[in-house]
Amino acid sequence: MEEITAEFSAEQIAPTADLRIIPEVTVGCKTDVGRVREINQDKFEYYLAEDKLATRGLIFLVCDGMGGAAAGQVASELAAKTFIDVYLNHPSADPGIAAGAAVQAANRFVLDNARAFPARRGMGTTLSAVLLVQDLAFLVQVGDSRIYRIRNGEMLQLTTDHTYPNELHKMGMITAEEILTHPQHHVLTRAVGAEPEVQPDIEALDLKAGDVFMICSDGVPNHVSEDEIARILGSNPPSAAAWKLVGQALVGGGSDNATALVVRIDGLVEVN
Repeated sequence: MEEITAEFSAEQIAPTADLRIIPEVTVGCKTDVGRVREINQDKFEYYLAEDKLATRGLIFLVCDGMGGAAAGQVASELAAKTFIDVYLNHPSADPGIAAGAAVQAANRFVLDNARAFPARRGMGTTLSAVLLVQDLAFLVQVGDSRIYRIRNGEMLQLTTDHTYPNELHKMGMITAEEILTHPQHHVLTRAVGAEPEVQPDIEALDLKAGDVFMICSDGVPNHVSEDEIARILGSNPPSAAAWKLVGQALVGGGSDNATALVVRIDGLVEVN
């Protein structure tokens, strides 16, 4: 396996930011293998970077692996831990730059591992992350896991699915309703470890007290309607919401692994 070295340009290396706001959160997580699969290839992680709150904040992510046998499980594990490690230790004070570099490092690590072990050839994973840095939420997206937000009682899907039918929809070739019934609706156009380079979607949004974020693998929205997701997220604390969402996915069919990570913003505390 090739050794990975990082090279940083001068503009990527910035002075440490001052801590102004500390987001206070409550977190709930649940994952399940489902009713059909024998191995859970989903992976969730979170890391509360208390020593780097000004520049790195709080990290929450979900990866949904793909590949034969246990390869998908390996891909999601490698991608999750590599992303967090590189994001935390990148020299830039800009979370967006650090997150982009972390995705590329995870991509190279998964791809190199697949090349080194023939049984893992073709493995890859989605990666969806929410990074809470002071009063901003940075969203990182590769694949078709999703990030939703409840704000003032209204739910919004914040991420775009990187799938073949969704690309057709953006080009006006099929309707939104036809995406779910398209025979290739699970074919990804972007995945960590699938190609030598991957282009993540990275976006910064304002953060407000009372916001509720949910990161999930596609095993949840495949079997739970968006109306039901909104109802559960809006009427339950994070742990109960995560358990109920995964439970509903099982009741609805459980054809895939299902994972939900729910984060509620309890407050934004100003630092004097």
